[in-house]
Amino acid sequence: MLGFEQQLLALFPEQHQRDCYRLFVSQLWQTLSKKRQDPAVIGISGAQGTGKTTLSSLLVQFAKEQGVIAGAVSLDDYYLSQQQRGVLAAEIHPLLAMRGMPGSHNIGQAIADAQAVLQGLPVALPRFDKAQDQPTAALEPQQFSLLIVEGWCLGLTAQSIVDLEPPINLLEKSEDRTLSWRHFVNQQLAGQYQQYWSLLSSLIWLKAPDWPTICRWRAMQEHQLRQQRGKGMNDAELERFMQTFQRLTEHSFLVLPQRVDLVVELDPLHQPQLRQSQFL
Repeated sequence: MLGFEQQLLALFPEQHQRDCYRLFVSQLWQTLSKKRQDPAVIGISGAQGTGKTTLSSLLVQFAKEQGVIAGAVSLDDYYLSQQQRGVLAAEIHPLLAMRGMPGSHNIGQAIADAQAVLQGLPVALPRFDKAQDQPTAALEPQQFSLLIVEGWCLGLTAQSIVDLEPPINLLEKSEDRTLSWRHFVNQQLAGQYQQYWSLLSSLIWLKAPDWPTICRWRAMQEHQLRQQRGKGMNDAELERFMQTFQRLTEHSFLVLPQRVDLVVELDPLHQPQLRQSQFL
């Protein structure tokens, strides 16, 4: 694995970007260290394309260079298989064939893995291949002092029934007229997902400027995936995919400021600034 400085060089072509992230990660680590007691599970929440994976990778390597045995996993790595989601689609609602929403993860395994880390036990972290849309081989079991979990919906609360009723985009209006998809997702979020959030020692939120910026960033990610792997969603598929995330993403702007320990504001160029800290 690349060292911290080598990762910065690989990720950011311009010197000022590397300087910005070097300082940011150092400040973030110092802030987290004020509260952290190992073993710990730290969460990074943020919408599509906000750089959760980049930050978790940099934090893991920075931690290792401080002598901390650290690892990272994405909530996406706990996605159910196509077959499992197909069962949900057939029994509850066709939209559940798509990955992404609460209810499309093996959240029981995520809880078990976090509990194992907190108990000082080794875990075999899962991996999911998004290009193939299927789980792949898990990593070798390892014991971690620190596990960083990143996911777009970390920390979110369920919505009220009243809030669920009005559709917020064309997909909800045309494909979820009975609200059965929205209700299922909301019920899942209100259940075991809250148990998982409770295991997080600290929660960081990467706050994007707005929904249009999030869509643009996610499109950039998908284009890169297609170039690297030769597979991925086209623009029309991606637009429909993003509409499934819009409701809870906009909900995050309302609820996460009161629920997270750290807010990192991102400008339209992805430059991070630590704005709020419950530690300070």
